Amino acid sequence: MRNDASPSLLPTTTTLDPATCALEPIHVPGAIQPHGLLVAVDEATLVIEHVSENITDMWGHAVDDLLGVHLAELIGAETTAQVRHHVETFVELRARNPLPLQIPTSDGLVDVDAVLHRLPLGTRTLLVIELEPTTDLAASTFPDLYQTVRHVADMLAELRDVDAMAEVAVAEVRALTGFDRVMVYRFTENYDGEVVAESRAAGLEPFLGLRYPASDIPAQARALYEKSRVRLITDARYTPARVLPGIDRATGEPLDLTHAGLRSVSPTHLEYLRNMGVAASMSVSLMSEGRLWGLITCHHTSGPRHLPFGVRSAAEFIGTTLSERLSARAEETEVQIARRTESTLVQLLIASRDADRTLGETLTGQAASGVTLLDLVPAVGAVAVGDGRCETVGTVPDDLEALRAWVEAPGPEVVSSGRLAADHPELAAALPGVAGILAVRLPEQRALVWLRAEDVEVVTWAGRPNEHRIVVDGGVPRIAPRTSFDRWTETVRETSVPWSDQQVQAVTALRRRLLETLLLRSRWNVQAARDVQRSLLPARLPQVPGWALEARYRPSAGGEVGGDWYDALILPDGRLAIVVGDVAGHGLAAAAAMGQLRNALRAYLLRGDSPAEAVRWTDTVAQRTMDFGMATVVVAAVDITSGEVELTVAGHPRPLTLAADGSADLLDADADRPLGIGTGHPPTTRVRVEPGGALVLYSDGLVDSRETNLRAGLARLVEAFDGHDAMDPRTVDVVLDLCRDDSSVDDVTLLVLAREP
Repeated sequence: MRNDASPSLLPTTTTLDPATCALEPIHVPGAIQPHGLLVAVDEATLVIEHVSENITDMWGHAVDDLLGVHLAELIGAETTAQVRHHVETFVELRARNPLPLQIPTSDGLVDVDAVLHRLPLGTRTLLVIELEPTTDLAASTFPDLYQTVRHVADMLAELRDVDAMAEVAVAEVRALTGFDRVMVYRFTENYDGEVVAESRAAGLEPFLGLRYPASDIPAQARALYEKSRVRLITDARYTPARVLPGIDRATGEPLDLTHAGLRSVSPTHLEYLRNMGVAASMSVSLMSEGRLWGLITCHHTSGPRHLPFGVRSAAEFIGTTLSERLSARAEETEVQIARRTESTLVQLLIASRDADRTLGETLTGQAASGVTLLDLVPAVGAVAVGDGRCETVGTVPDDLEALRAWVEAPGPEVVSSGRLAADHPELAAALPGVAGILAVRLPEQRALVWLRAEDVEVVTWAGRPNEHRIVVDGGVPRIAPRTSFDRWTETVRETSVPWSDQQVQAVTALRRRLLETLLLRSRWNVQAARDVQRSLLPARLPQVPGWALEARYRPSAGGEVGGDWYDALILPDGRLAIVVGDVAGHGLAAAAAMGQLRNALRAYLLRGDSPAEAVRWTDTVAQRTMDFGMATVVVAAVDITSGEVELTVAGHPRPLTLAADGSADLLDADADRPLGIGTGHPPTTRVRVEPGGALVLYSDGLVDSRETNLRAGLARLVEAFDGHDAMDPRTVDVVLDLCRDDSSVDDVTLLVLAREP
């Protein structure tokens, strides 16, 4: 891909697919940048298998004389012993770089930084060694690096705003590296890039706010950034030094240089840099939640620039610190959104049980609570289709017949589009002013739809995006990067603000939970009620290190579904919440009430409420919005590190505690009245589960029946646990078989949380 001839423009009839640029195997370039040397040896024998050709120019060795000989022939026996000791001592070599060495050459000893990493090849391993001559800059800056990165880490830790974090990062990286321009470059959802922060030398044109097309950094380059977090190009006009032979003798595959800092980069990218007037560059990957979020991009325009390994590592540390803060901020935002979403979902579900109104009316604000679909997902308007009607809230088109026909037709359960005119042109034509749609289909030709208006966006690009040149090098046509980076403004129309993943998940959750309400409204049979209850029990229990958690639910002997439920979830503060509850009654009504109570209780626990606060608010919800008799519940929040338990009981049988020796006792816990008739002041009980002990929650169907009174049933339960290993999952089934009364008309729930000895 070298320019061996003067490039000339092809005739306009010539066509090349720009997508082929994304197929370039940039991780196996077969060459390195010439400011260092690369040697690859068999780790077991230290025999040289690959070497970069510039070793002749730098140290006077002939490549042919080095291939197949021991590493000591190149760097000396004493230095080789240092390498061997280093490799045998450390498993993760990249965490121990660089290794300072002195290499004997014809000009005397040369100080180098050796950067090592392992490359597995079938049954053997290559040791890739990169040698960079040590500079005075490395020695002079090393004592300051720790103070620099610690200072930056402290500043970033104090910030919560992403833009402010980016501003700190560019200023400090520029001060550290001396590059003329340092930017934070953030990827959009489609991997276009935008400069969101910049520090630059006086006289340089600002790039802040400019957008770059995704084709500037194709997919394989982004994948490489995720694996190799720092890339330095010391001179955009360098001539690559080939790695010889560069092909593995056993596999026939080219040498993988993914993790080599000296790895040569794509000639197209070098041309791109030169077209920008960039003489040297460095990029540091920014990750958020395991995904490439963006880059810290450094440009030097005044000439080549080499940075020693220590400075590059300091810049990488700043990038890693910023990445961690980005992930933490994203997680905080997600938790806040999840709490608000869960609370709104509960309110919508409660409103949907208003039997005096249609489902559409309850979801568009005509229920007592006034909560609407727009409280769940922001939009200009929303439509609830069902019962032969279209109920609306917000601003919607006057004629909704085309929309109703579209959602009543078979299709995916959830549909989202921020480009309605492009994705569904006929529907867009029938909905003037609507550019985005989010819809969920429900049974019985029902649907919920959110609508968004056009969001006109003015984008300033660095050059016209996706405008490629086709040139001929040595008779071979190729795609060449653009030469102009002049600001080019584009107005994007017929699109809406995109629907976020959290919003799509929220409406999906609403759809799932509204199935319960539809079942209630449709008066399905007992089998339907059983399915509802099963769907509300956890699909899987949390896996907590050092603890065993088992739970069982069994319907009544007659098979009729009751109101029992159990739950287990990790709380925002890291504690484990476990719940067992029981709604009075049987059938669909009991199952529906149980689902609403369970979801309300979950929402308050995830909001950060204590068990007592969560029970109090759930009782308030039950008293003010739910038409049912009553329900009992026990809620425990367990510190999985200390075993400390904060517990609240509302009308429910007291939990059982198991000691490390297997003995069982009923917990001496105060209880409030059941949900629906609570006092408003549920008490809190604290207890500790010792190592080897356990906490047992259950419903009254296990201890109270027509044949067994409560006192006898409790005694039977205590006796049943005697001698059984609470850590054994079979114990739950054994206790159920021993304690359950076949004549009982109640369903049964048993939950055991055991701590490892």
